[in-house]
Amino acid sequence: MTGNVAIVTGASQGIGKATAVRLARNFENIVLVARNRSNLVETADEVTSAGAKPLVLDADLSVPAVADEIAVEAMGKFGRIDALLNIAGAVPQVDLFEMTDEQWEAGMALKLHGARRLTIRCWEALKASKGAVVLTSGNSALFPKAGYAAVGTINAAIVALAKAFADRGLRDGVQVNSVLPGPVMTGRRKSYLEHWAPIHNVSVEDAGRRFLQDSGIARYGEPEEIAELMAFLVSPPARWLTGAQLRMDGGEVTSI
Repeated sequence: MTGNVAIVTGASQGIGKATAVRLARNFENIVLVARNRSNLVETADEVTSAGAKPLVLDADLSVPAVADEIAVEAMGKFGRIDALLNIAGAVPQVDLFEMTDEQWEAGMALKLHGARRLTIRCWEALKASKGAVVLTSGNSALFPKAGYAAVGTINAAIVALAKAFADRGLRDGVQVNSVLPGPVMTGRRKSYLEHWAPIHNVSVEDAGRRFLQDSGIARYGEPEEIAELMAFLVSPPARWLTGAQLRMDGGEVTSI
């Protein structure tokens, strides 16, 4: 696989960073996209050490024009796009009756519409390379709750969007799947626990254990574990896998 190119959004931290570093074993060039440039530079150093050439693009995918800019930069630099992994996007966990229109729109603008626009903008290049796309959802798509309604709603929309892209991909030769991670111990989750714990008069450790107990799983996932699934989905052995939603959550979702 010489000269191939993968674009990874949300590459500055968490699952996005782990995925970018993991893909450096299989892709010669990795386009790193996120809003935090200093963190992206750290990711780029790790990608370089892992054997790939990074291109750092600090950009906000919630801005409509940015998708076009990313595609133009990637094609201008490398001349092709073989894989697009849409990982960027954090949706606030706010109660259904408390979340404002602005919070809803911000969550959708980055995670849903940012991924939609970038996938569309990269589609012709992906057709040419017979490439692969991954859209990142979350297992809350399968059990929306009032306490974090936007998370479940937007994640469900992403699963449906991936299905729609996969349908078009059957004609165009582009493979599309979605990944639904469960509770993964990222920096964002750690920050959430650190914020939640003092409000409820418990230690951060106790807060982490309580959430595990409520989830019914033995431990949190690690970003590197999700990254391995991402890498498989854009690898040659996975070429016949398309239109699927793959849940990786330690068994949190117990329904069929």
